[in-house]
Amino acid sequence: MKVVGFSFIRNAATFQYPIVEAIRSILPLCDEVVVAVGRSTDNTRELVAAISPKVRIIDTEWDDTLKEGGRVLAVETDKAYAAIPADADWCIYIQGDEVLHEDGYDNLRAAMTRWLDNKRVDGLLLRYRHFFGSYNYVGAEGHWYRHEIRVLRKRPDFYSYKDAQGFRKGNNQKLRVKPVDAYVHHYGWVQDPKVMKAKFNVKDIINHGAEGTIDNVSDVDNVVVPEGYAFSLVNSLARFEGRHPAVMQERIAKMDWKFEWDMSRNWLRKKDKFKNFMEKWTGWRPFTYKNYKVI
Repeated sequence: MKVVGFSFIRNAATFQYPIVEAIRSILPLCDEVVVAVGRSTDNTRELVAAISPKVRIIDTEWDDTLKEGGRVLAVETDKAYAAIPADADWCIYIQGDEVLHEDGYDNLRAAMTRWLDNKRVDGLLLRYRHFFGSYNYVGAEGHWYRHEIRVLRKRPDFYSYKDAQGFRKGNNQKLRVKPVDAYVHHYGWVQDPKVMKAKFNVKDIINHGAEGTIDNVSDVDNVVVPEGYAFSLVNSLARFEGRHPAVMQERIAKMDWKFEWDMSRNWLRKKDKFKNFMEKWTGWRPFTYKNYKVI
């Protein structure tokens, strides 16, 4: 069974993306990892190149004219996916702000083996925890997606969808997947407030067509952060009492900013309270967007 990982990244150091930890978290499962490294204004390429001999870099140039719905992220994902050898049985996708928890390795290996010859299974569905502000809090609102496809087959008609959150095939068809009890930790919202604001300036460009280019809004030192900025981005958090992936321990120990959430600030819409209630007592979460078909 041949397993190849893939990812994309640009300006990882500037925006504090844990790309090294992300790649290291999938390496034990992979024969090779392909990383599309966009032209950067920092040492991103050097960081990726130093991770492991199993990492293969393809150098890319982002199309900064793609300014709708994060399309450029999907294009970069597709470049990495296209560079995966055709004889790969499974492809493990990881984004630059995601880390696969090692507690799920055995379950993932078992699932890839179990479904290897069942061609109806297009991919595997992983579970998510979304951290916010610091490594001590996870998002508790309904908009945080709880599952997404991060393992898929190598097929010519598979492609990254919209802003690269998930995948589709053929004429906009959802992939057929099997769920796996394995967690991805999403750390994209755990950053120094200045870095978070700078990252949002970039997101405004690639998602909403804001003026400017990615390079000219990447000067973190000159970013002005409004008072209470981070608190304005979220309504409800829960304290995380679990264990972070082993590859994240060093980065977590170096956290040099303070973020404390007052639980009395938590506020949920009625429909989110209803969803949480149903999920707690039945295991089913109604009215949830699913970018896949569980079979």
